[in-house]
Amino acid sequence: MGMVTEAKFHIYKEKIVSLDLPLSDHDLLNSTFLLEKDEKKKLEVYYTPFDFINEKAKVVIAGITPGFHQMKKAYTTVIENRHLNDEELLHNVKKSASFEGTMRKNLIAMLDELDLPRYLGISSSNDLFGSASHLVYTTSILPHAVFFNHRNFNGSRPDILKTEMLLEYVKNNFIKDTSRIEHPLIIPLGVNVSKVLDHCYKNKHTLKGFPHPSGSNGHRHKQFQENLQEMKRQVENYFLINS
Repeated sequence: MGMVTEAKFHIYKEKIVSLDLPLSDHDLLNSTFLLEKDEKKKLEVYYTPFDFINEKAKVVIAGITPGFHQMKKAYTTVIENRHLNDEELLHNVKKSASFEGTMRKNLIAMLDELDLPRYLGISSSNDLFGSASHLVYTTSILPHAVFFNHRNFNGSRPDILKTEMLLEYVKNNFIKDTSRIEHPLIIPLGVNVSKVLDHCYKNKHTLKGFPHPSGSNGHRHKQFQENLQEMKRQVENYFLINS
């Protein structure tokens, strides 16, 4: 099926399943789950159980970092699925919590418009979060929840490429994990993710021009339509080479 990264989940599993539902903000944002902080840059990083890697994926969808909503959903899924073995449990976390909410709805609509399902042999991109989850690796370039000044980090301030702590997470987690996947099509969500991947990668199939699907990105429709035909060409080219 896939694999589970590092031993981080084994450190935090018991602490997560000991929490009572429904979860409060304080249940998650406390010293128990704090991985690292930089007071000078007003950054905090909290463990998020997105440890599952799908090594057989054809497509990698890369966001910036899990937001608090996704972090909470991920913890809740761990608690609700505690009876499963770790691999199944963490696979369920990815399916239920990755880009969960309005962002996922927007993402699915855009992937469908790119004709991605046709190339993958599925009926809808929605299947990537269910019956066709074996085809996709959903992740973030910063895999654990990052907060700037106690708010969801949006990838622009501070600049990831100029912030050593954040760049280390990109290199030691995202780059290392995706290197296990053979020639995937990487879809970076938004300009901030694209900028980091352009810096880190030279010869990867990275889709250019895909906007961030967040509901708060008011320019996403315009950006998507402006880049649509070129992105369709890139997708077609990728599958021609890798079919």
